[in-house]
Amino acid sequence: MKILTVSGYKPMELNIFKEDDPRITFIKAAIEKRLIGFIEEGLEWVLISGQMGVELWTADLVLELKEMYDINIGVFPPFENQDNRWPDSIKEKYQELMMIADFYKPIYQGDYKGPYQFKAKNMWFVDKSDGCLLLMDEEYPGSNRFFYEAAKNANKDYPIFTITPADLDDAVEEIRMSDPNYWE
Repeated sequence: MKILTVSGYKPMELNIFKEDDPRITFIKAAIEKRLIGFIEEGLEWVLISGQMGVELWTADLVLELKEMYDINIGVFPPFENQDNRWPDSIKEKYQELMMIADFYKPIYQGDYKGPYQFKAKNMWFVDKSDGCLLLMDEEYPGSNRFFYEAAKNANKDYPIFTITPADLDDAVEEIRMSDPNYWE
């Protein structure tokens, strides 16, 4: 697999409302572990739409992993100015990402026109990537369900890899066990 789409929950779907929420560390650790495995098997590109939450956290990770691996990040928002109503701190992070990503191009020119843009975005990502990694609980899929359905209905062999709540529990435990004070 050369090209992987990564998506998942928006922060509010996880009840995360601050950029320094400690749960983000655990989410990033779980994503990083999976990304490194894919990179070591030949992954070259990570594609995201740049939405808040899992996708922007993934972008942070890919930018860090570039120091050790030959990996690229492509950002393809469904339309221009998707960050119009975002909090300023996240908007700044997104605008910086637009400048430093290996590739950035909105799927539709202009601002939001309608929900068809999100449906087209999901189909575009399935078409342009070899598989996807989703942070998702199938019992509570949230906004992920739309991309997940597009991925399940792909007209090709399209592997769907998930990071589940159990994977997040494992990440928490691994981080706790790596703390020398844990063993005292």
